[in-house]
Amino acid sequence: MTKRDGLRARDLGIPFDGVPGPFNAITDVAGVEVGHRTLISGEGELKAGEGPVRTGLTAILPLGKAAGEGVTAACFALNGVGEMTGTTLIEEFGTLFGPVMLTNTLSVGTVRDAVIRWSVRTVTDRLTLFTRSIPVVAETWDGELNDIYGFHVKQEHVFEALDGARSGPVEEGSVGGGTGMSAYEFKAGIGSSSRVVETAAGTFTVGVLAQANHGSRYQLLVAGVPVGREIREWMPSGPETGAIRSSIIIVVGTDAPLLPTQLKRLAKRASLGLARTGSIAANSSGDIFLAFSTGNRVRVGQTDLGTYRFVRNPMISPLFEATIQAVEESIINALVAAETMTGINGRTVYAIPHDRLRGVLREYNRLQV
Repeated sequence: MTKRDGLRARDLGIPFDGVPGPFNAITDVAGVEVGHRTLISGEGELKAGEGPVRTGLTAILPLGKAAGEGVTAACFALNGVGEMTGTTLIEEFGTLFGPVMLTNTLSVGTVRDAVIRWSVRTVTDRLTLFTRSIPVVAETWDGELNDIYGFHVKQEHVFEALDGARSGPVEEGSVGGGTGMSAYEFKAGIGSSSRVVETAAGTFTVGVLAQANHGSRYQLLVAGVPVGREIREWMPSGPETGAIRSSIIIVVGTDAPLLPTQLKRLAKRASLGLARTGSIAANSSGDIFLAFSTGNRVRVGQTDLGTYRFVRNPMISPLFEATIQAVEESIINALVAAETMTGINGRTVYAIPHDRLRGVLREYNRLQV
């Protein structure tokens, strides 16, 4: 793998609209923690169960590890060829308890079971534990680079990602659930971004984390520039598996107090940020989005009348705009941060070349520095 020195899209002079938070990540939403567990081992010929291994998982905890409360939430599938467990419960109650986990397609069951076991270990209140019984686990396919049928993600890796979750800067690119992922036929993976929004109702933060594994090269847009049509080199090399790679998971968090119906609207706007990078949400794609609000807490076991605060709908458009902006930047951050990776049977997916990318943007007068 080629190291990228922690560079992000803005470091290359790529222009984006909106004002990011201090970390320009989903963790700018107070209380949100993110943890990764990256699994990389072996090289050469695929031997099922032995490798090469290029996979992992990512944990997003809306209220941190110790929280006994839930948050309001909603989900939206732009195209449903994928999986996010726990969405039926979210649709029914408009609430989310516990973490959101991202991994590869065939590790969803392992991660789901491990999250429950982690909750048994960390949650003492039985009623609170009950709310963690249907975890949210989402996936994209990493079988182009990873021995996906080897089931290399184990319970201990889930525990490590959850126990290691922190606030602050979020590691991006070929890490965690994004380890073996690619987008627009460049290496990609995890990306994050945030926006600080001034509204008549107050100042709020919208944060996004994406696991990007979608799109064809010709579709890629960066800051409105047809980069994918300009950069035709560095196409993936080596034998293909024949599997269709075309999915993205997007998680949107905000501290703006929103109702579940409003969060559904926010989740839908992730589609527009995705489209800004060129995606068409292809027939085989699993484009599944989740939005949550830490501005409304949900306590279990209470029987009195509850109260939700909410931003009134006439003032919600700035939050829509912030979501679109942060989704777009998160996907480009995933591409910029990712490293060239060689996986099973010598299959290589190349990182987007920074100098070439800057050159194309300069030709279109879209480079800031």
